[in-house]
Amino acid sequence: MKNPIAERIADFLKNHPPFMSLGLEELIIISNHSQVVYLEKNQVLFKFDDQPHSFFYVVKDGAVGLSITADEKELLIDECDEGDIIGIRPFFAKDNYLMNAVAQEESLLYAIPIDFFEKYVFANAAVSKFLLESFASNTRNPYDDEHKGKLATENIRYHNDENVFQYFKPIKHTENPITATKNATVKEIAEVMVKYKIGSIIIEENQLPIGIITDKDLRYKIATGIFSIDDTANCIMSTPVITVGANNSVAEVQLQMMQLGIGHLCVTSDGTPQSKIIGIISEHDVFTSQANNPGVLLKQTKRAKNAEELKSIRKNLTQLIQNALNENIPIAHISKIVAEINTVITKRAIDLAIIKMDQKPPADFAWINIGSQGRKEQLLMTDQDNALLFADVSPDNYDGVKNYFLQLAFYVTEMLNTVGYELCPAEMMACNTLWCKSVTEWKRQYVSWINNPGVEGILMCSIFFDYDFVYGTKELVDDITTTILKNIENNQVFFAYLGADALKNLPPLGFFKNFIIEKDGEHKDNFDVKGRGLMPLIDAARLLCLSNKITGANNTILRYKELSALEPQNAAIYDACAEAFSILQKFRTKEGFASNSGGSYLDLSKLSKLDKLKLKNAFNPINDVQEIIRTRFQLTYFT
Repeated sequence: MKNPIAERIADFLKNHPPFMSLGLEELIIISNHSQVVYLEKNQVLFKFDDQPHSFFYVVKDGAVGLSITADEKELLIDECDEGDIIGIRPFFAKDNYLMNAVAQEESLLYAIPIDFFEKYVFANAAVSKFLLESFASNTRNPYDDEHKGKLATENIRYHNDENVFQYFKPIKHTENPITATKNATVKEIAEVMVKYKIGSIIIEENQLPIGIITDKDLRYKIATGIFSIDDTANCIMSTPVITVGANNSVAEVQLQMMQLGIGHLCVTSDGTPQSKIIGIISEHDVFTSQANNPGVLLKQTKRAKNAEELKSIRKNLTQLIQNALNENIPIAHISKIVAEINTVITKRAIDLAIIKMDQKPPADFAWINIGSQGRKEQLLMTDQDNALLFADVSPDNYDGVKNYFLQLAFYVTEMLNTVGYELCPAEMMACNTLWCKSVTEWKRQYVSWINNPGVEGILMCSIFFDYDFVYGTKELVDDITTTILKNIENNQVFFAYLGADALKNLPPLGFFKNFIIEKDGEHKDNFDVKGRGLMPLIDAARLLCLSNKITGANNTILRYKELSALEPQNAAIYDACAEAFSILQKFRTKEGFASNSGGSYLDLSKLSKLDKLKLKNAFNPINDVQEIIRTRFQLTYFT
């Protein structure tokens, strides 16, 4: 007997991906198992952190909004209408929903059971490819250039291609896996698995895989008494072994495991059971390969319960940076992602510290990062630089309020130190009474630095004028910005001092275009890429943006882009400065990882001729931008 409702559903689905890749008969079968869901306006389909439903949904009529809650505000990320798929994450990510789904108007949805639909995913390459690319690229429809739509967000913007690339790149496997022969006893195999802390062991014959034994086999075949621990491996091993080649992608491996319901794959030299064993892939390897995904790290950070969990996340972030460098992803793009995750780590540390205080903040406050953190350029695990502003309070309450925030800042900085951000040796941190002040005190401090720009004042300007709002009441930070802009207006003395400071480090090449290296000390014969290369570009960008009253752009590359747009006549120089900064930042970051240091000093003898040429070319824009500063601020005689 025909089902008119199922026919209507099938007739609708056949016009939308990925269902258009299926035959009408298959669609009818799917539709017979599907349900029709009606949502009233503002009715919730699912909320953030809800357990995944057993269905995914296709919008028939109406519209469903996807949103996140950020800073106690509901932010609409996307709107799904006719033919759009919602709730596809349960196919691949066995975790909770990352967004809220709420009907924007009266809506009709088709609910398709995930378990039933899975067999069509595995049987139809076009369907599985669509769903994999959709999940990997974080889009509802990866084939629609104009209206891809968002599956999920973690309040961070990063290019979808990178996420796709990460998901489809070759998966890392465990090399030289532990193996055993078919005549080994179950007891011997279990002892080996315990000794090496592994969950599986490949049974081999002449270096070819003939079976595999996993923890599951021991539980179901030995612990239940079906076989004895004295029986041999060939009695309980699973055979044939499912094998893959060494270059299979994360997506391919995950799909194969899901399709076959297995947790391990044997890696052989040519991907077949007739070739030599070279490795093994477990479900854990699949999970680990995705653990460094920026979205995953952000979600984990927001749920972290203590400093140790944050430390583990930051360790994964370090691996993400290294992988991104190895894949030649632009340093500017890496910096954006890292900055967002660093910021969320700090936010979570503050949340946890407030909980530890066992008392809500007694006044509005704002936490700011300063220096390289304020510029969002901290790729390496360098020391902390931060400060705290709190709203003005009555004199009677001042001491109590300040002591509260000093204690809060102590908890935060100690937690960040545990994570891996070392305490600042100069104590430029919010737990220092000098850098934990009321808004009025901070205004006086900035006015003092601006109007009395001696050596100490300029030093502070180079640190505290690069600040980034992290947590709390942003209006307090905006108030400081307004005070700064007001006091630097036509302040020739201030800009003269700041300009002279920006010119203190000239392009680091000698008369014969040789590198100027350190003559003595701990870093003798090394090149200071931070002090002689990066700092001149950082100082110049800060000065020129302040003089142009450019706000909201603290990152050096972003500052040069803003300057380029504002001054077309100098755009070529500013663009070259941004590119030079990227090159030097990459050199520093790679050196930092290689030597487990701050990366400031390069051993030139270890660089190739090409790398040395890249370095020298990166210094050319320094001279050009410094010439702009000399002319603009009339520093020819001052310096």
